[in-house]
Amino acid sequence: MALVTPVIFQIVGFQNSGKTTLILQLIEALTLRNRKTVTIKHHGHGGKPTVLSGKDSSRHIDAGAAASIVEGEGRLLLQVENTVTPLEKQIELLKNLQPDVILIEGHKYQHYPKLLIIRDKADLSLLEIVQNVKIVLYWDETIKPILDQQEDMIHFSIHDKTAVNKIAELLIKKEA
Repeated sequence: MALVTPVIFQIVGFQNSGKTTLILQLIEALTLRNRKTVTIKHHGHGGKPTVLSGKDSSRHIDAGAAASIVEGEGRLLLQVENTVTPLEKQIELLKNLQPDVILIEGHKYQHYPKLLIIRDKADLSLLEIVQNVKIVLYWDETIKPILDQQEDMIHFSIHDKTAVNKIAELLIKKEA
């Protein structure tokens, strides 16, 4: 079984900028285009992500299992405990599912191509910090003239109803 080489693309921005909403819209747009999409979300708000407690899978972890997989009717849940798994390892794990696209929410300092969401002028500092930004989605229309001066960077207003479809098409072109 040959593995496909997926497009790996990050969605980054400050908290409450619209990253999750955009990823959900991109997943829908890519799915409509028959692209298998998988995601990695960085839980950057401190603490461990929430899991269902009291279920058999969490009881396995509570008893000391390092990892647990739960499978049923085509759904597979993996929970791994007490390990720090670098982004590269998470990507390698997901590549086994043979996706066309891997969307990564967060991890703004990684090297993959990115879409950066900018809410206002204060967020423009991210353009100097975050590398490999290919697309910018902006909330504040007064930012557009500044973005017009950026080379090698496409930008859309978050209010542009066609932006998600255009971004999906750009990701599909990267498959070729």
